[in-house]
Amino acid sequence: MNLTLDIGNSNIKAALFDTDGRMVCHYARPVREDAPADWPLDRIDAAIVCASGALPDLARWVPQGVTPHLLTHESPLPVRIGYETPATLGTDRIAAACGAWRLHPHKNSLIVDGGTCVTVDFIDSDGVFHGGAILPGMAMRFKALHTFTDKLPLIEYDGTAADATDPCGHSTRQSIMAGVVCGLRYEIAGFVEHYRRHYDDLQVCYTGGMPTLPATRQPYLVMIGLNEILSQKNVEL
Repeated sequence: MNLTLDIGNSNIKAALFDTDGRMVCHYARPVREDAPADWPLDRIDAAIVCASGALPDLARWVPQGVTPHLLTHESPLPVRIGYETPATLGTDRIAAACGAWRLHPHKNSLIVDGGTCVTVDFIDSDGVFHGGAILPGMAMRFKALHTFTDKLPLIEYDGTAADATDPCGHSTRQSIMAGVVCGLRYEIAGFVEHYRRHYDDLQVCYTGGMPTLPATRQPYLVMIGLNEILSQKNVEL
């Protein structure tokens, strides 16, 4: 089986895929914790790592004799990078693009990934990743409004669905919530509308943990992309 590891600053996301590309199991654990007790080390044949945080001790996840491939912009990929500064391109954005290509081959795709930051990336029907936009995420916006003003309070997302949040706040707290939640919703919708005007067949892939994203999302897009990279035929990683 193929092992995919997505390592962030706080958590490790791990998934195992069988030879047919089906996800067999997945876990999310704090970086400092060991792999689950039932982690099937004896069934792992190959491994790939996408790291935005510091690399932990991978021996907890990868069996002896398997050397994990650390994803970079120079890795053999099923898509072509058309980004002007590929060395600065986050590997999670690369993996998500490969995941979109796996799910929607030879289609124009927009990838909206909501996390600490929100990225909106475009890959065309020829498999060229062009780049996109990086937006401040939800928590960052709440903190910015408080940090860079004298009187606005620091608040947190109250759990109200984005489409149920009133864009006309009737108190300071409600106004901040409207500005952050509705603002993000409208920004993302604006990007989607822009690309739809140019590409009739556009596929939109939503991923990430930001709660205001549409419910129809693909939470394992990065994992799917990592497995697609690892599973390429006749490629030596």
